[in-house]
Amino acid sequence: MKAIIHTDGGARGNPGPAGAAAIVEIGGKSLNYGLFIGRATNNQAEYQAIILGLTKAKELGATEADCFLDSELVVKQLNQEYKVKNNDLAPLFVRVWNLKIEFYKIRFFHIPREENKNADRLVNKVIDENI
Repeated sequence: MKAIIHTDGGARGNPGPAGAAAIVEIGGKSLNYGLFIGRATNNQAEYQAIILGLTKAKELGATEADCFLDSELVVKQLNQEYKVKNNDLAPLFVRVWNLKIEFYKIRFFHIPREENKNADRLVNKVIDENI
């Protein structure tokens, strides 16, 4: 079963209070997930969002996933176009990589911010509710 995942992460202050959001479309349903992650950078929050989305998709029975993020850096790192040079991002990259191998097929796409408004709205709601 294939999942379509839109994720977004954000931090107020960078670093600052941060959250992650994932919208998982699978089996005709669209499910929203949000997570307050405490103090983090925007990039750390973006990674936490994709971890959240992939974890939920796997729990819902997905074997394939197309993931849409508005973070060009994270997408290029996950697609191995960029190396992960930041020591704080490396363990998060490894967590995504370990989740990735549990899927038969997975793809990561960079999309403009305007095409990711629902995930952006959700992550801002998560942060607002926790600060």
